[in-house]
Amino acid sequence: MDKRKSDVSGLPTGWIREEVVRKSGLSAGKTDVYYYSPDGRKIRSKPMLARILGDSFDLSAFDFRSGRIISSALRKSKRQKGSAFDFARGMRHDSSLVLPIRQTASIFKQPVTVIRNRPESKTKTDIKHGNQDQPKQLFWEKRLQGLHARDNMEDIIQSLELPRNVQGIGPDLTTENILQSISAALHLNNIPVMGQNANKSTLQKNPGVHIDANQPHIQQLMVSDEDIRRQELRVQEARRRLQEVMKQSA
Repeated sequence: MDKRKSDVSGLPTGWIREEVVRKSGLSAGKTDVYYYSPDGRKIRSKPMLARILGDSFDLSAFDFRSGRIISSALRKSKRQKGSAFDFARGMRHDSSLVLPIRQTASIFKQPVTVIRNRPESKTKTDIKHGNQDQPKQLFWEKRLQGLHARDNMEDIIQSLELPRNVQGIGPDLTTENILQSISAALHLNNIPVMGQNANKSTLQKNPGVHIDANQPHIQQLMVSDEDIRRQELRVQEARRRLQEVMKQSA
């Protein structure tokens, strides 16, 4: 990775901004921005920066990506005391400000005179079609691409490794996309989760026609009893190791 460090004009003296350019993977060319406090702590997000600075510095106009203060976002008036600090957005909320409420007269309370100038039609206008299911979006998991779960130290939680027989079907699906598709199918559907029935070449030729939206975006596979037994042995072994570690720490 290519790393570039520089001073930060929008933060107090002693803070360092680091910009890291990704060299490989699907996100090659994108940059990650980090900050280092005067005592050497690494800051990965604006909420984490707000927790460290606290009330000593106002981050409402601070741009985390560029490290500068946005002049258009500066407040014209001084901050009032007693306003709550929102660590999630890095800004203050003034509880004394109340949003205006627009009030309009209801048209349904006004007197209305109905004048009929033609005979009533005997045709039935209320056509009931029954319950209409909303169309399911294909490859909706792609919208979550680039979002990662983080632990309490702001480190990215690594995704699980899929077995070799679990092969994804779709345009540039990552491991995270495949796991999200399988999890959604297990949670929402009442039918067995088996994968796509059509072969890979047919699905790639026209996904909108041949892909089953009720099944995850993986090739069809069968889980045998032997696969289940091997997984149970792995779980038992992991539990045994955890118990040994807990006994040693106690």
